[in-house]
Amino acid sequence: MKHLLLAALMLVAAPAGAEPPRVVALSWEGLEMLTDLGVTPVGGADLAGYATWVVQPALPAGITDIGLRTEPDLESIAALAPTLIVGSDQQADLQAALEQAGPVVIYDFFDAGHDNPAALRAGFRDLAARLGRADRAEAVLAEVDARVAAAGERVRAHFGGQVPPVVVTRLLSPTSVRVYGANSMPHAALEGMGLTDATSGPASEWGFALEPPEGLARFGSAILLNIEPFAEGAALFDSPLWQAMPFVQAGRFGQVRPVWTYGGPSSVAHLAEAIAEALVALPPVGAP
Repeated sequence: MKHLLLAALMLVAAPAGAEPPRVVALSWEGLEMLTDLGVTPVGGADLAGYATWVVQPALPAGITDIGLRTEPDLESIAALAPTLIVGSDQQADLQAALEQAGPVVIYDFFDAGHDNPAALRAGFRDLAARLGRADRAEAVLAEVDARVAAAGERVRAHFGGQVPPVVVTRLLSPTSVRVYGANSMPHAALEGMGLTDATSGPASEWGFALEPPEGLARFGSAILLNIEPFAEGAALFDSPLWQAMPFVQAGRFGQVRPVWTYGGPSSVAHLAEAIAEALVALPPVGAP
């Protein structure tokens, strides 16, 4: 029955005869949220990049590309006659210019001073309310929470109820890695799954710390997951440094299929399911 409630809400979201909203999204979070709300934007920024990095949910056809997220084409936006322009803090300095084309709402989703996943959910609800789709938003959030919880149950069943702590990374090069922790989407996914995040430290704007791979040795008793792609994998994975890592020697290293880590609420569900796939592919050994 997955998605059936959302499909039903989509059919009744707009009153009969009502003009559909003409929304332009200047961020990938906005594109994701609008799609989840059953609203097809008339314009969106960097659609090719969204298709490469965000992927889910797939964007509907018919959206006009209005340029880069950091440099949207103001003339193209104005030509679309938007009834709402949805931006992020990346476009905050353009707000006055954008308002010449239509009403603007700017969301500050990622900030070290607040809880990023909570801010994304609050922004999703606010956007839904502006578009008259509050019921749809609540259905989406309920489904997100259910999917995340189900992913956690799948992992606990695989490990016999005792899952080692987990750390999620994104290897950038043989000398640099992002370690996701507090205030990140992977942390929110692990928390919602009922799993333990092995990282510690203060929250940052984007929820990750940048460090050299040798620093990962401190996660000796944890499962380490890396989000693909990593083009230089052979250069690191075949090295003596990597082979000596305790999580490698204990068979506690896994790869997570490509999934976006800076999206809206539904990205947490996609992350949880991708993390679960990687965890159940590992042997259920080494649990405390």
